[in-house]
Amino acid sequence: MQQFEIYSPLDMHLHLRDEDMLKLVAPKTSNTFAGALVMPNLVPPVTTKEALLSYKQRIKEACNDDKFEPFMTLFFKNDYTYEFLNDIKDDIIALKLYPAGITTNSENGVSSMDIEVLRPTLEILSELNIPLCVHGETNGFVMDREKEFMPIYESLAIAFPNLKIIMEHITTKDAVELMNKHNNLYATVTLHHLLITLDDVAGGALKPHLFCKPIAKRYEDRSALLNAALNAHPKLMFGSDSAPHPKHKKECCGCAAGVFTSPIALQVLTELFHRYGKLDNLNAFVSLNAQKIYNFKAIDKKITLVKQEFIVPEIYEYKNENVVPMYAGESIAWSIKEIK
Repeated sequence: MQQFEIYSPLDMHLHLRDEDMLKLVAPKTSNTFAGALVMPNLVPPVTTKEALLSYKQRIKEACNDDKFEPFMTLFFKNDYTYEFLNDIKDDIIALKLYPAGITTNSENGVSSMDIEVLRPTLEILSELNIPLCVHGETNGFVMDREKEFMPIYESLAIAFPNLKIIMEHITTKDAVELMNKHNNLYATVTLHHLLITLDDVAGGALKPHLFCKPIAKRYEDRSALLNAALNAHPKLMFGSDSAPHPKHKKECCGCAAGVFTSPIALQVLTELFHRYGKLDNLNAFVSLNAQKIYNFKAIDKKITLVKQEFIVPEIYEYKNENVVPMYAGESIAWSIKEIK
């Protein structure tokens, strides 16, 4: 096969940041994707209707005239009222829950995952049919943080059976198994977790631009993720977790966590699914599953890709901001031919 078409691709977990970084990275998604679920962990986090609508407007301005819809999320807090969430529900696609301090800009996250502490807000979400997206990690040993969070996911799924819970950027076979166990558990998976293990990050020379949270895991974990994605598991969606950081914050002591994949995501996914003979499943994985899970109709958009070498830029820059993409300076097998 030398050409392939993707219809209304969606990125269901994306970091766009703000100000000049937003202006740099937003078009790298809006150019090729029809929509994306945008994370609310700005500084300060997005917790009010005014902040949410203002951020959405800044995103749209950064995306120029691209056919693209930002799906907005609200940073989870325990003190939201029914009246507030009922008023804002048509402006958001989900609430995003971060355990406090677990990843970038999550210091204002939830300090306790106790069911009874969370119950008031989660009952409101259940009643209003607002999904809950969760960064599922503990503060334990770095390779075990997601696995240790599985009992929390299970407790939430059992305690709130009418609440749609999305396990964000899953990285382990345990998460795949748990997704299959409960009807109200769904998941996103990133491009980089389908491609790399911890060996790629730190098995030889340290590669800071592959360092992310959750950290890449073992070969058996990658295999479980790949199997689910390549077969378009109906409860699994593509969510890049593309997380831009300036080059000086990646190539330093205290390296920031995040892999920037937005400009090459569709090309590399096409290469990956083509390699395994699963291209017929790519549209479901990158578009149809999300529309069914979140119950919406995506903007019409067609991306035509061709099997033609593309050299990934070494760096992307705008004013004083810059970011290094995954595979910087390397060759990938597929290129984007046309966007309609």
